[in-house]
Formats: sequence, C-alpha cells, structure tokens
Amino acid sequence: MSVLPLPAGPHGHDHHGHDHDHAACVASAIARFEARCAKSGARLTSLRRRVLEELADSHTPLGAYDIVERLGASGEKPPPMSVYRALDFLVSEGLAHRIESRNAYLVCGREHGPDDVIVFLICEGCGVTAEVASHAIGRDLAWATRAEGFTPRTPVVEIAGTCAKCRAATAQADAATEAAR
Repeated sequence: MSVLPLPAGPHGHDHHGHDHDHAACVASAIARFEARCAKSGARLTSLRRRVLEELADSHTPLGAYDIVERLGASGEKPPPMSVYRALDFLVSEGLAHRIESRNAYLVCGREHGPDDVIVFLICEGCGVTAEVASHAIGRDLAWATRAEGFTPRTPVVEIAGTCAKCRAATAQADAATEAAR
C-alpha cells in the first residue's frame, strides 16, 4: 500500500514531515481542478474554486455547513445548497471524495483508475485523513464482487483508528502522568 500523506491537522500535528509545503499542496489541487475542467469543458465557477480551496486547505473532512462557515468568514456566505451543488460537482469530477461515515468531504489527493479502491485512514484523535492506494485490496474486492454478480459504484473503504502522531502524543502524555505520580 502507498499512503498519500496529508498536512498538519487541527491539533498541529505535522502528518507530512517537516518539509511539507502546504501552499504548494493547495496550488496543486487547484491546478488539477483547472486542468480537469479544461479537459472536460466543465464550468470553472468562483464558488467551485472557493469550495475546493477550503477542502485543500483543511486536509480533514469538512461538512457542507463547515465550508459555508469558512467561506462566510473570508467573504460572502453562500447558501448551503450552492455549496452542496459545488461539492457534488467536485465529487463527480474526481476532485473530492465524500467520507460517508462523517458526512463530510475531502479533496482528492491522487488520480484514480476505474478499478481502484479508495481507502481512507481516518484518525479519531485529530481528524486527519490519509488516502491510501492498495492494488491488493482492489484485486480482492473485484474478485469478491464478481463472484456475487455485484457491480460496485464506488469502491471505498474507510478505516477509523489513531494516527502515529496522536498515538505518540498519547504515549508521551501517559508517560508524563506516570512520572508525576
């Protein structure tokens, strides 16, 4: 499996390492968005761009109302239905993913083939979500679905747990508590 690391989460954990250029990460998402729209002929609206920028800036799944509030803080607050339409567009164009278990959205960090299974590792501590590619999981799921005569629409696996940074922070806090006794 290969992991696409994501940047610092809301608790300040650096999930990329010390050399992550967050501005370049956001710029890369916008460049992919522009290229995808140019190729497909889709309209590049201001709201779609702003929603994608918020998703790319966060790297933790955001709900539509979170995005409405974030956009309102930096300018005019759009209606929630407009944000939902922008999110639907971004998902349909392969630029964002819907995290079903969180009813939230995350910018897509990689190109996916039609048979790729998308795996998300969701930290329950800080909310950072890593997008993982696994050909073995895809192969096994394709075999299982074919055996049942089932055609998957969106092969996604969500795994909740604790990231290495949160595990280390918890271990450090536990050690400090133990030492204080």
